[in-house]
Amino acid sequence: MLGFFERLLSPTALPPDRPPPPVDSARALSRFYWHFVRQAPGLVASLFVAGLVVALLDTLIPVFIGRVVSLVSSLRPDRLFAVAGHQLLGMAAVLLLLRPAALLAQYLVTNQAIAPGMSNLIRWQNHWHVVRQSWTFFQNDFAGRIANRVMQTGPALRESVVAGTNAVWYIMVYGGSAIVLLARADWRLAIPIVLWFVAYGTLLRVFVPRMRERSRHMSEVRSNLTGRIVDSYTNILTVKLFARSTDEDAFVREAIDQHTGAFHRQLRLITLWSVTLALMNATMVVGTGLLAMLAWRAGRVPVGTVATALPLAWQISNMAGWVAQNITGIFENVGVVQDGMRSIAVPRQMPDRDQAVPLQLSRGAIRFEHVGFDYGRVGPDAEEPAPDRLRAGGGRRGGVLRDLDLSIGAGERVGLVGRSGAGKSTLVNLLLKFHDPASGRILIDGQDIAGVTQESLRAQIGMVTQDTSLLHRSIRDNLRYGRPQASEAEIIDAARQAHALEFIEQLEDWQGRRGFEAHVGERGVKLSGGQRQRIAIARVVLKNAPILVLDEATSALDSEVEAAIQEQLDTLMQGRTVIAIAHRLSTIARMDRLAVIDAGRIVEHGTHAALLERGGAYAALWQRQSGGFLDEAAIQLGERTG
Repeated sequence: MLGFFERLLSPTALPPDRPPPPVDSARALSRFYWHFVRQAPGLVASLFVAGLVVALLDTLIPVFIGRVVSLVSSLRPDRLFAVAGHQLLGMAAVLLLLRPAALLAQYLVTNQAIAPGMSNLIRWQNHWHVVRQSWTFFQNDFAGRIANRVMQTGPALRESVVAGTNAVWYIMVYGGSAIVLLARADWRLAIPIVLWFVAYGTLLRVFVPRMRERSRHMSEVRSNLTGRIVDSYTNILTVKLFARSTDEDAFVREAIDQHTGAFHRQLRLITLWSVTLALMNATMVVGTGLLAMLAWRAGRVPVGTVATALPLAWQISNMAGWVAQNITGIFENVGVVQDGMRSIAVPRQMPDRDQAVPLQLSRGAIRFEHVGFDYGRVGPDAEEPAPDRLRAGGGRRGGVLRDLDLSIGAGERVGLVGRSGAGKSTLVNLLLKFHDPASGRILIDGQDIAGVTQESLRAQIGMVTQDTSLLHRSIRDNLRYGRPQASEAEIIDAARQAHALEFIEQLEDWQGRRGFEAHVGERGVKLSGGQRQRIAIARVVLKNAPILVLDEATSALDSEVEAAIQEQLDTLMQGRTVIAIAHRLSTIARMDRLAVIDAGRIVEHGTHAALLERGGAYAALWQRQSGGFLDEAAIQLGERTG
């Protein structure tokens, strides 16, 4: 039975093809709830029905108490079971059989089906949507805060739905039944409960909006606190190298103080709510009991009605107290959902066009036609500078392209040369469709990449970046990321070509896993920069893409290893279209052609020999190289001659 209910909702079975409604839409919160609730309508309906049945059966308990008191007070002991045995047996059956069965059904729906299924369905679909956001989306927020919102929104939404459903049913069923039962005996007995309902509704109207807003703010500052702590942990090496632990303490302390203040403001409201409700409950119980005893004294109702009225009033009081005790959790969960919507219910930045088609690559020819771009004007969603602009130093000219034209033939190897911020990496980011050009277009084999799917485009491009980041998984998993279906022999051969096999075989992680099974730590921190770079090169070797992009691919390697790997890169580049970026000009001098970029335009292009003979910007840079590195003096000279 347990297994049956556990299989009713599989979190990952439903395709999350529709994103959550945007946070800025009308009735955003209710639409966000409905987006997930409608995916399990049968379970939610069962939850409502089970809650209703349990509430109705619980309401019968005061009725049974009153009936037993009436029977005991009106019948002789020796006649009790003979006259009322069937009634007593029926009440026992309800309490011993029906009510446990209803509770079992409620627990099966809530605990076995909805709790794990709904929580993880929401997490899965939220992650599916968020991971497809643009690169800039992740650069503009704490990774820890985004992950916290994805993880917490599922349980919070589920718990608020379950608790809210139970609360509504208990209030409606208990209150409605009490009014009907007492009014049938004497309409005056229903007055305290009716007045309590009026006061309770007023209390909800006054407190609920304030509780919801303070809970939302509470969740927001909690996410900010999580983000700051994760940011410190992620960059712990920088913290220690610069001896800034005290400053990080202050950074986190500020967030903790904000969280404490928000917590105080939220709990002040909860305290006022609870005290006010306690006074209302006490007034209702005393009033109902007093009126019931006065009616009995006047002979208008039997003693059984008094025995029914007091438990009914007390049950309503207990129910309202339960709601008061859980109101913090209910509205805290609503606040968590509202905060989570700030990262989840966000329209996807840079989605594929509606009619986007897979890229059909035949030769690998690339053409940039009149391409213009500025990180300061990449669209309405760009609130922060993108990583490449930060890398460029944040200057006004950093990463700007102006009417740039460049053609790269199929199988041609082209090196991009220029100072930091000239636009080299920006050009590559546009090719990879991390951003759309502000003007112009980019063609691959005659196809405008604006009309192709991003995944099909990036599947045809292998890239080795300067800042290599590895997944916190095994060496094998990191290598196989280039081609999941690769065989073990192909993985070993790729590692050998990248001169990584020797150090891989010597690796052992903190859990005793060795070689290709060893885990590399978060972002690959267990490896040196050169080791990470060789893993990245091996991964691209394994990917075997027809277009190859090398962005300072050997910058983290020592000269001996770089020379050895350069031979393998030469082999890897054979028959592929290659774009290479390097400040160390000696590493790209062997390219078929070099393009010198300055201020977003190509100012020179040609072979290494031809550019040296021309005696322009490239020749000046080459002559000023120190140990093969492009120093600041060379940059300045290049700018003057360009």
